[in-house]
Amino acid sequence: MESNILISSNNLSEAWIQAMQAIIDSSGKELTPLLITLTNFEENDNVKKILSDSLIDAGFGSIDTVSETIFPSSLYRYLKGDRHKLYSEYLTNVLPRIKKIEKQNRNGTYFERMISFGEGNKNQLEIVINSLNQQNVKRRSKLQIAIFNPMTDHKESVFQGFPCLQHVTFYKSENNGLVINAFYAIQYLYKRAYGNWLGIINLGKFVAEQSGLNLERLNCFIGVEQLDHLKKTEARNLLAKISFNNEY
Repeated sequence: MESNILISSNNLSEAWIQAMQAIIDSSGKELTPLLITLTNFEENDNVKKILSDSLIDAGFGSIDTVSETIFPSSLYRYLKGDRHKLYSEYLTNVLPRIKKIEKQNRNGTYFERMISFGEGNKNQLEIVINSLNQQNVKRRSKLQIAIFNPMTDHKESVFQGFPCLQHVTFYKSENNGLVINAFYAIQYLYKRAYGNWLGIINLGKFVAEQSGLNLERLNCFIGVEQLDHLKKTEARNLLAKISFNNEY
């Protein structure tokens, strides 16, 4: 186990590679904690394709499939940026299909928790956007979204895969910029991390667009980053394949 890893980058693909290398170089299969801070949000298409192909071959969802559970970018583009249609279409038509097709989503998705939380079906995302659209954000405590719900998520089951993302907060900078912060209690580096970070970036871009701001930075704090479903030899081989096909 390696401690106190900070990765700062302007490229999501490079950040994921650095995290994978850090866990390979550690004595165990976990990093605790891991802090990722990203700006500019560039990606390497070859890295993304190689990792996504590997995930699909292993029987897991692609990077984009994972990211869409946090923010459904494809639906948002299809609806031409109408966020109110996005909310209703997602809850009425998309979410029931997701729950039916994907057993791992039977307890819901992250985006569902953001727009329909708890017994009151609170749209937390809309509260954040409306608050940011005020001339002065008077109550910055409103700029946060809860994902973990103790009333439904504290169960006695041995394993519970959802939700790993616990909390999202936003900060409006003096330059009319937006910073998005996310907290994970535990995260799976191979199976989920790249898609998770991409989904949070897309969520941040959505909130920034709807608020007339520019997304400046993603900060993601992970309590435990775990090398899941891969032995270290397999992880080394994956990075070697990425390195061979790219300028790394």
